[in-house]
Amino acid sequence: MAKIISVANQKGGVAKTTTTVNLGAALAEARQRVLLIDLDPQAHLALSLGVNPDDLDASTFNVLTDPAFSLSGILVKVLDGLALAPADINLSVAESRLSGTIGREQVLRDKLRDVSAHYDYILIDCPPSLGLLTINALTASHSVLIPVQAHYLSMKGMQLLVETIHLVRDKLNPGLAVLGILLTMVDIRTRVSNQAMDAVRTMFGDKVFQTVIRQNTKVIEASAMGMPVLETARNSPPALAYRRLAQEILGG
Repeated sequence: MAKIISVANQKGGVAKTTTTVNLGAALAEARQRVLLIDLDPQAHLALSLGVNPDDLDASTFNVLTDPAFSLSGILVKVLDGLALAPADINLSVAESRLSGTIGREQVLRDKLRDVSAHYDYILIDCPPSLGLLTINALTASHSVLIPVQAHYLSMKGMQLLVETIHLVRDKLNPGLAVLGILLTMVDIRTRVSNQAMDAVRTMFGDKVFQTVIRQNTKVIEASAMGMPVLETARNSPPALAYRRLAQEILGG
């Protein structure tokens, strides 16, 4: 049975999608069967893997809003061991479509039952908000990976997310845990970044991954090419960092 992980932070621009793509690729490289699920209407996860959301016949929008659609019916193979459930712009109205649905917070969890046995890891790329899409992801997940930019505003967003995790745990998913906090887009040359990293480690201790993702243009170039950085620049610092992150997760 798959370990289901939401990649979430209500602040945008903290490398949620980049983390989902490259952690997924690193886990697949380590011979894990991985499914990536895009719950962001911007569809950046699909674009980062070379899938044009405008060309899709169906997406996670259909899976969430139409009982007849299954996740297995929209999957796209992107690499050996790595599959994608893509999003498109229609997902932006999914919350209003679900508003009158009984059990609307649990739709994704129910849909995942049909596919979870076929994967070792399922990573869910959440939108930069704490609305119904993110609640669906948290309700379906075993744990949450929180990417945090070494910056005050990103840390504030993380605090709000932690409060939401507690609410979901109390009301919908008692087993939900924080897998870890990942420091991203770090510039170790600046005092601000180093102070922010120290603050996160002081606040959250061993919940912070040892792996740190530094700023690097290779990641941006890989996204523009529609591929993980592990494919476009295999020995670059970010590729090596995401492999280390995967090993941290595999090692428990």
